[in-house]
Amino acid sequence: MNSQAVSQGCNKILVVDDVVDNLQLLTNILQRKGYQVCCAESGKAALDAVQASKPDLILLDIAMPELDGYAVCQKIKENPATQDIPIIFISAVDEVPDKVRAFEVGGADYVTKPFNQKEMIARIKHQLNLQSARQEIQHLNLELEARVKRRTAELERTNKRLRNENRERRRAEKKLIFDTLHDELTQLPNRTLFMERVAQALSCTRRSPHYQFAVLFLDLDRFKIVNDSLGHAVGDRLLIEVAGKISACLGPQDTVARLGGDEFTVLLEDIQGGRDAVHMAERLQVAITQHFYLEGHRIVTSASIGIAMGGSHYQQLEAILRDADIAMYQAKARGRACYAMFDQDMYLKNLRLLRMESDLRQALERDEFVLHYQPIISLKTGRLAGFEALVRWQHPVDGLISPGEFIALSEDTGMIVPLGAWVLREACQQMRIWQDRYPAAAALRISVNLASKQLQEPGFSQRVDNILQETGLRGEDLRLELTESMLMERTEETIQVLQKLRDRNIQLSIDDFGTGYSSLSYLHRFPVTTLKIDRSFIGKMNHDTENFEIVRTVMTLAHTLSMEVVAEGVETLEQSSQLRDLGCEYGQGYFFSPPLDQEKASEFLVESMHWQVNVNGDGIESKSDVHPRSRRSKPLVHQPLHWHDLGEVS
Repeated sequence: MNSQAVSQGCNKILVVDDVVDNLQLLTNILQRKGYQVCCAESGKAALDAVQASKPDLILLDIAMPELDGYAVCQKIKENPATQDIPIIFISAVDEVPDKVRAFEVGGADYVTKPFNQKEMIARIKHQLNLQSARQEIQHLNLELEARVKRRTAELERTNKRLRNENRERRRAEKKLIFDTLHDELTQLPNRTLFMERVAQALSCTRRSPHYQFAVLFLDLDRFKIVNDSLGHAVGDRLLIEVAGKISACLGPQDTVARLGGDEFTVLLEDIQGGRDAVHMAERLQVAITQHFYLEGHRIVTSASIGIAMGGSHYQQLEAILRDADIAMYQAKARGRACYAMFDQDMYLKNLRLLRMESDLRQALERDEFVLHYQPIISLKTGRLAGFEALVRWQHPVDGLISPGEFIALSEDTGMIVPLGAWVLREACQQMRIWQDRYPAAAALRISVNLASKQLQEPGFSQRVDNILQETGLRGEDLRLELTESMLMERTEETIQVLQKLRDRNIQLSIDDFGTGYSSLSYLHRFPVTTLKIDRSFIGKMNHDTENFEIVRTVMTLAHTLSMEVVAEGVETLEQSSQLRDLGCEYGQGYFFSPPLDQEKASEFLVESMHWQVNVNGDGIESKSDVHPRSRRSKPLVHQPLHWHDLGEVS
C-alpha cells in the first residue's frame, strides 16, 4: 500500500460538533475537497459512529454537553481497534492548558476557531499522510521476513522521517508554550506568566503568615522621546538592554516581566519586609540610570518605580498590580527617576482623580468654569496695565478647585483644547465689556495662557480670529502666554503659527521664563514680545545674589531683543522697587492684588481710574485727593501708596 497513491476520495472523515451550522460548514468544505464525510452531533453519537464504521480521521469539537471532546478522545484511544485513528481537536479556546490537555489525551493536532480553510485542509492532509505512513510500516512488517534485506533501507528512511516529524512537533509544541508565556522582544515572562507567579506567591502568604513578597512596577521616563527621535529600532534595543540590567539585579527566586511598551514588573519573593523592596528599587534605579550606547547614540535613561507589598489582604491578583501602578504614577508626579511605596491615600487619591476626570468631561456643558483676573501693574507709571485670566472650576460638590488640580488632567484627557477655547473666548468677551463700559479700559490688555495641544491644533490661528471677531476685541489688546517647552516642540511649525498671530498684532509672551529648557540661540527666532520672569526668581531676589543676577540678566536679554518684561510673584514693596530700578516694565503678584473674580476685578478697575501716581527714587506715591477704598478726606500727597490696600477687594 503506497501512501502516495492514496486519493482523497478514499479517505473517510468523521466530523463531531454539537452545532449544526459548524457541521454543515465543515461538511461542505471537506466534500468539495473530495473527502467522504460522516457527522455526529454528540460525543456518544461519535463513539457509535466510530464502532459502526472506522474513519480515517476525526475532527472533534471540545465543548459538548454530557461527553466533551477530551472524554471522547480518551475512549477512542483506550480501544485497541480505534486507538490509531488521528484526532484533530477544533475549539474556540486558544489557551495553552487546553492545548496541552488535548495532546495529553491523544490528540494529533489542535485547530482554533475561526479556522483558515487552507490551513485546515493542510493539517488534515498531513495527518492522513502520517496515518498512511503508519499503515505502510505495518504492511512492511508483515512482509519483513521475506523481504528484510531489500526493504531494510527503505524502512529505516521511513522511520527516520517519522522521528523527525515527531521531534519537530514536540519542538513546535514547546515553542508554542514558551511564546505564549514570554515577551517576544525581551524573552522575559509576559503578563500571563507573571500573574501566575504572583498567584503562587499569594498562596504562600495564605499558608504561611510570615511569608512576604512585593510587586514593583517600572516605567521608563521619557522613553517616547527615544522612539520619536531615534526610531523604534533603537527603542527596542534600549528595552532589551534595560531588561538585562533588571534581570542582573534579581535573585533566582524573583521574576521580572515585560507588560508591554516600556513597562516592566518585578516580583520579589520571600523578603523580610518593605525595606528589602525599597533596597531593590534603589538597586534598580542605579542599574537603569546609566549611559547606554546604541547604534552610535549615547542614551541616558531612568525609571519611575511603584512598590506594592503583597499579602493575604489582597483578594484579587490584578489589585496588587493596580496598586503598584498607582504608586509608580505617584513617583512620576514627584519628579520621575524615583520610587514610591503604595499606601491607601494613593488609592483614594486615584479614585478622586477618576471621579474628577468624569466630572471634568461634563464641567464645560454644565458651565462650571469661571475666570479670575489678576491685575498687571505698570512699574513705570503705577497704573493698571491689564489682567491675566486664570481659570477656576466651581465644582458643585468640592467647591472652587484651583487649576493646579485639573489642568494636567485636562491635558491628559484632551479636554484642554475645548477648555482653552472657552477661556480665550470668555476672557476676550470680558475685556471687551470693560472697554465698552469704562473708556479708561481701552488701553488695557488681557493675558491668556495657552496649552501645547491648543497651539498644535490645526487651524488654531483661525480659531483665534473667530473669537476676536465674535467678541469685538482688537488683536493688540490680547496677549497669549506660552511656556518655553511649547516653543521647543515642532519648532518650525510653532514659529509659523506664532507669526500668524503676530500678524494680527496679538502680543506673545513666554511664561515662567527661566524654568524651561529653551535655547537662547533659538529665542530670537520666535516672534515673542514679552518675557515673564518666574516667581521662584523674584521671591529670592532680596536675599540671594545669584537670583538677583539672574533677574538682571533676563532683563538685559529681553531688552536686547526689544521685549518687555513682566515679573510674577511680586509680594513686597522692596521687590517692586528693585524691579522698577532694573527696568522691568510690569509686575503682578499679591503685593498688588490676588486673582479676583469678575465683580471684584471690575471694582479694582474702577478704583484704578482714580489713581494719580508719581514714581521717584523713594518708591511709588499717590497724589489722589481721596482714596476711593479708604474714604479718607485728607490728601495722600507724599504718603507711600500701599498696594495691599488698593488691591484688598477679596
